[in-house]
Amino acid sequence: MSGKKEFGTTADGKQASLYTIRRGTCEADLTDFGASLVAFRTEDRDGRLTDVVLGYDDVRGYEEGDASMGGSVGRNANRIDGASFSLNGKTFCLDRNEGENNLHSGWNRYEKRIWKTEGVSADGTSITFSLYSPDGDQGFPGNLVISVTYSFPEEGALQLLWRAQADQDTVCNPTNHSYFNLNGQGSGTDICGHQVQIFAEQFIPVRKGGIPTGEQAEVEGTPFDFRAPKEIGADIERADEQLQLTGGYDHNYVLAEKQDRMRRAAVVFAPKTGLRMEVITDEPGLQFYTGNFLKKQKGKAGAVYDFRSGFAMETQYFPNAVNLPQFAQPVLRAGGAFESATVYRFSRVLP
Repeated sequence: MSGKKEFGTTADGKQASLYTIRRGTCEADLTDFGASLVAFRTEDRDGRLTDVVLGYDDVRGYEEGDASMGGSVGRNANRIDGASFSLNGKTFCLDRNEGENNLHSGWNRYEKRIWKTEGVSADGTSITFSLYSPDGDQGFPGNLVISVTYSFPEEGALQLLWRAQADQDTVCNPTNHSYFNLNGQGSGTDICGHQVQIFAEQFIPVRKGGIPTGEQAEVEGTPFDFRAPKEIGADIERADEQLQLTGGYDHNYVLAEKQDRMRRAAVVFAPKTGLRMEVITDEPGLQFYTGNFLKKQKGKAGAVYDFRSGFAMETQYFPNAVNLPQFAQPVLRAGGAFESATVYRFSRVLP
């Protein structure tokens, strides 16, 4: 069965809760604050239970933190150029919370709100959180009801299932923003020794501000080529304009032209612990981010997260897609239904 306990109170006195779901030897801690993933524990090659997700000890950490750790990001993940977009001939203005641009939907983010807990499965392997986002919320049109279900369809595989409906055409591009370190969240090591494979022939180049140029560039011959397993640190310091613009990897990889089927997007392996993580999704893009802006954040159990202490694999539509018609469009039509799934599957490689 799942566990529930208090997770502290927000600055305005709201009580947050922490839930644990489990299957076999794997456990995930989740909070209704931001529908956030707080921890994921699994056995490494030596049988040690290892928490591989960066996070905080209580709700105040999530409330005050600025790195979106573990959070459910929406309505739109990533960046929108000029903090505005047009839909059905009307222009919508959003918060300019990253220079002149909009990042993760602005100041009043979904990850900073308490979501409704819809229910925990009888066997303790899944939990669903939901949120009502009214018309005009964050500047987006339409009343939106969105939910995310975290579940263990099998041991070691944490699935995130998103569902949403709206009464007007709107943007709907949620993601989970967990940071992972397969050496352990409190190991004190960076993630540069992790080996990464990304199953993509192209990536999305950006200009200053992390805004896409509108191109889909071939990874071949660039530091962005992870078609074969490669250490994160192998090319991250190369004198490459794209890497210098973002301080490391913070780019979207092209998985498919549209959402259509579940497919493997990436594999990450940590030689130190023998832990392996697969990312499986039906989303068109994968944002690979190497924690370039983490700086002395106080995390769980006394851990301090610094530069490149964790990596993120955010499944989503391409950044600024709503302003670039050549990209798959993150538009949810009135009366329609949005549904998308991502699985983080963990295993251990024995010697």
